[in-house]
Amino acid sequence: MSSEDFERIISRGLEADILPPENPDMPAGFAEDPAPFYDDPSREMITSWTTRAARDRNFRKIVLTAYKETCAITGIRLINGGGRAEAQAAHIKPVEHDGPDIVSNGIALTGTAHWMFDRGLISLSDNLDILISRQANDYDTIKSMINSSGQLIKPDRIVHYPHPEFIAWHRDNCYKH
Repeated sequence: MSSEDFERIISRGLEADILPPENPDMPAGFAEDPAPFYDDPSREMITSWTTRAARDRNFRKIVLTAYKETCAITGIRLINGGGRAEAQAAHIKPVEHDGPDIVSNGIALTGTAHWMFDRGLISLSDNLDILISRQANDYDTIKSMINSSGQLIKPDRIVHYPHPEFIAWHRDNCYKH
């Protein structure tokens, strides 16, 4: 998020016209009655059409299997009671930019690492060192989230490693140098 967007959000959140009006007739220390509960489940329904690239349903499964359901950035491996991994299968070159649904274009990431990767706050060097953008607002916190090696935790099989072409694409098109 840019500094300008952040400041705009903060300034709007603190504008006086969105705060409830002061009640001069209310004695100090007394609160007004709570607003009545209103639950109107009816909403206007809209129909919309979207167009997006089809994704391979097996992409998540094959990427998470290659990475042993472990985030390749943080090293965190969390599995819920139902056996589902917290890690997500992230595309290095996104589908909307014609990135294929293949293991070498995917890495397993936690939700936060995936968010940072997609927004260019982190990326990878050619030798799989984890890069942190200078534009990140809290470099030290991001650094503390990265596994102690500072490198991507790689799959066991070399054929599953991120392809250099996809890594270069991410660095050139997503990463905020």
